[in-house]
Amino acid sequence: MRKKKIPNPKRRMRAAVGGGIAIVVIVIFVSYYIDQSSLAGQRFGDQLAQIQTDLKNATDSFDSQLTLYKNGQLSKDQMLKITDDHIILIQNMLPRYDQLKPPESFGPSLQLFRLSTVTEIESYKYLRDWIATSSNESKTKSDELYQQSFQYEMNALQSYGTAKSKGS
Repeated sequence: MRKKKIPNPKRRMRAAVGGGIAIVVIVIFVSYYIDQSSLAGQRFGDQLAQIQTDLKNATDSFDSQLTLYKNGQLSKDQMLKITDDHIILIQNMLPRYDQLKPPESFGPSLQLFRLSTVTEIESYKYLRDWIATSSNESKTKSDELYQQSFQYEMNALQSYGTAKSKGS
C-alpha cells in the first residue's frame, strides 16, 4: 500500500507566491506595453500635427504674398522669387513625413497627408508658370492640383480620425 504524501504547507505557499509574482509581472509587462504603444501613437500624432501646422503657416504666408502680387503690390520678379522659395520650403517638409513612425493603423493617413503635400507642390509649380507666362492653362492646372491636394488632405483627416477611433 502506498503512503499518501502529506502536502507541505511551505511548498504550497511558495507555489502560490511564485504564481502571484508571475501574474503581477505579466500585468506590469502588459501595462507597460500598452503605455508604450499609447505614447508612440501620441508622439506620432503630435509630430504629424506639427508638420501640418508648419505647412499651413507657410501656405498662409504665401497666400498673403500672392494676394499682394494680384493687387499689384509686388512685381513679377519678386513673386517668382517668393514662389521659388516657397516651393523649396514645402519640398523640405517632405522628409519630415518620411521620418515619422506611425502606428500601423495610421499608415494610410500618413501616406495621404504626404500625397497632399506633393500635389500641393505640383500646384505651386504650375502657379509659378502662370506668374511667369500669364498662361491660363497653367493657372487652371494649378487650381485643379490645389483642389486635388485639398481632397487628399480631407481623405487623410478622415482616415486619421477612423484609425484614432478604432484605437481608443
